Amino acid sequence: MPDQSALDWRGETPVSTRFDDPYYSLENGLAETAHVFLTGNGLPERFRDGFRIAELGFGTGLNLLAALRLWRQSGAPGVLHFTTFEAYPLTAEEMIRAQAGFPEIGVLAAELAPCWGQVRFDLPDLRFEMIAGDARDSLPRWSGSADAWFLDGFSPAKNPELWSPELMAEVARHMPPGGTAATYTAAGHVRRALAEAGLEVARIKGYGRKRHMTIASKPPRTD
Repeated sequence: MPDQSALDWRGETPVSTRFDDPYYSLENGLAETAHVFLTGNGLPERFRDGFRIAELGFGTGLNLLAALRLWRQSGAPGVLHFTTFEAYPLTAEEMIRAQAGFPEIGVLAAELAPCWGQVRFDLPDLRFEMIAGDARDSLPRWSGSADAWFLDGFSPAKNPELWSPELMAEVARHMPPGGTAATYTAAGHVRRALAEAGLEVARIKGYGRKRHMTIASKPPRTD
């Protein structure tokens, strides 16, 4: 169960007291998700049946809701696969409270609300899996792969464990040629770790007041 003392609120924005960091931008978390993780991974243009998203840091579920909304809006066929790695899951009540701050996804949030707290569930157009625990332990054991990665841990300065070179190498290993990753951070050591893992890394314009963010891609096979 989550440590109830590990969560505080600034208005309706949840803040981790464990990492002294908000779960998303205080300006507009949904717009941040769209800019960083969706556009940063070239979505929805890359969507296809069976497209696989993986995420480090599930948080409030906002990224999942934004991705599923875009999937439906784009008319993508079939099923979106979404796997998330989360060490400190929020309660369903906390997730619902945070999501209520974004009325534009209210209908979708209400649809998925009964699913929160489950580690696996299926909808006609979504297959969801949460892998709870420390990603440093669980990701190396994961047999899956993802076409797009959302690297959404807390700030590297406050949660360095989720940005280590070893973990970034595992992200790259669980990515097919042509796969991508995106993150709000432009920290030099994160970019270097992704590059050392064999990814092509670029720094681009960040969301809101953040000057830069990072995107990465795995080169296609040449053989």
